[in-house]
Amino acid sequence: MGISLGYNQYGKAECRLVHVDRSTPVHRITDVTVTSQLIGDFADTFRTGDNAKVIATDTQKNTVYALARQHGVGAPEEFALRLARYFVDGFEQVSGARQEVLRHSWGRIHTTGAGPHDHAFVRDTGETRTTVVTKHGADEVVISGLTDLVVLKSTGSEFHGFPDVPYTSLVETDDRILATAVTARWRYLGTDVDWDATFASVRQAMLDRFALTHSLSLQQTLHAMGEAVLEGHPGIAEIRFSMPNRHHFLVDLSKWGLDNPNEVWHAADRPYGLIEAAIVRDEAPPAPGVWEGVPGFV
Repeated sequence: MGISLGYNQYGKAECRLVHVDRSTPVHRITDVTVTSQLIGDFADTFRTGDNAKVIATDTQKNTVYALARQHGVGAPEEFALRLARYFVDGFEQVSGARQEVLRHSWGRIHTTGAGPHDHAFVRDTGETRTTVVTKHGADEVVISGLTDLVVLKSTGSEFHGFPDVPYTSLVETDDRILATAVTARWRYLGTDVDWDATFASVRQAMLDRFALTHSLSLQQTLHAMGEAVLEGHPGIAEIRFSMPNRHHFLVDLSKWGLDNPNEVWHAADRPYGLIEAAIVRDEAPPAPGVWEGVPGFV
């Protein structure tokens, strides 16, 4: 029986980095978590422990900090591409790289009477901007996205018409709360992109369609959000969503002689419905393997 080494990569996971831009008295901070992984001629270390070609994971960590010092961080996509190119173009034994950058959200504190503070910040939300760059030789694929974008509609959502099969207990409704925490990632067709402007535009397109779609199911809303992104952004090949249905149940107050005209709800945290799908541009070329290691998607 033959045994061989399959696909492999290695690196340093979750390097925490906060960069402070002090070029003006009004400071700007960029807070990221970086995972760097390399692909290439590293079979010897797996088979025999020969580390002659291994770029140490500690070296990868230090490279993250050094490149941030030399060039700043900028958009997560820009930083991930810079790291990938540094390793792949700079080391003969490195044929590929996977660089993941998560950017955590901070806003400037607005003080009473004085407005926005020059160097004091507050965490905006739990939302995180995400990027995964995969580079094999000259081929580069960028997947951008976000996690924990929490949204809610207090009306404009229905759910009915599902089959009454054994063990069905859910009551049909034509007016419910619809809430979810959006995880979305989209694959670009190239790298000549205004990353920050496109991210903001994609995010707004999703929010617009969530708000304006009269929803008959979370699935329908998800599809509408994906359509809006692809219709407005020809440079995006596909977008994938993972969206839990954050259930809200109307509380029955009739026992105490009270009505409840869709005003008092119980917010349940689990179990929850989980809707996942990819919305794909028909003519977009495939990108095999780039979604491997990206959790939470079909």
